[in-house]
Amino acid sequence: MATLSSPIKPKDASSLRKRLALNNWVFLIPALFFFIGYMVYPILRVLWMSFTNYRYLSQEPAQWVGLQNYVTAFADPLVLSGLSRAAQFTLMFLPGTIILPLFLAVLVDRVEQRTVATIYRVILLIPAVIPGPMIFVLWKWLYNFQIGPINYILVEVLHIFTPQTAPQWLGGTALTLPAVALFEVWWGLGYHTMFFLAGLAAIPKELYEAARIDGANEWRLLWHVTIPRLRPILAVLVVLRFGSAMAVIDEYLIFGGFNRASPTYTWTVYMYDLAFKIGDWLQGYASAIGWIGALSMMFVVAGLLYIFRPQDG
Repeated sequence: MATLSSPIKPKDASSLRKRLALNNWVFLIPALFFFIGYMVYPILRVLWMSFTNYRYLSQEPAQWVGLQNYVTAFADPLVLSGLSRAAQFTLMFLPGTIILPLFLAVLVDRVEQRTVATIYRVILLIPAVIPGPMIFVLWKWLYNFQIGPINYILVEVLHIFTPQTAPQWLGGTALTLPAVALFEVWWGLGYHTMFFLAGLAAIPKELYEAARIDGANEWRLLWHVTIPRLRPILAVLVVLRFGSAMAVIDEYLIFGGFNRASPTYTWTVYMYDLAFKIGDWLQGYASAIGWIGALSMMFVVAGLLYIFRPQDG
């Protein structure tokens, strides 16, 4: 007579594991459906379009043109200048996104009163919870040439400029990219500071106490204790913010429009312009430009991941 404590045969155990694995895949089906439908398929579709002369408004079927779109794009001065402008914006934006939030996080982490520290955190997060359209309206008003508070202070309060020589922040001038970069740094300041605060909370306080006993000042604490243990967070933020900075488009369309002479006319705006604004929508060529930009970003991201790779010791 079989007992309840009879051991499970190896063959039955293998069958049980297979059934459990199959059940796990059943639960993953909805996620796989959305991942393939909303991520994989669009990427492959755009890749196919980049090798064709696909035009949405054309009645003729798309023709395979091979690498012709890529050859044309590499010879297109608007593509090269657009990538250069995006890189310039990234160089303006990325340091402020990393250095300033790190500095603020260290200061807030030093606050010993929990109530005061909480108030600081709430104040820093205010820009991050304001809806995007309100942010755009606010900063367009701040940068306004005639009625903006920034020019009012520079002209009427500080008397640095006259009403005729006041800075033209927007409208395709040399100040447009720095103005957009400043706006973006402000918008993400609290969000990025929270990243560093979470990393600082995981650093044992004993490390700082031991370093102070050994005579380390605040600068040495930051450089030799804090930053090395924040490398994973630094890597995530640098990679994410680099990708978002190189691919900015909404802010450029709002602050610079489709003026090809504007510093905000980057490769993303040019791609959108070709795909949805000019003529019969050259979406095959626009797709090739998009892939050139994406591959360029992936190449730099690989270098960043190598720089911020985990280091033993």
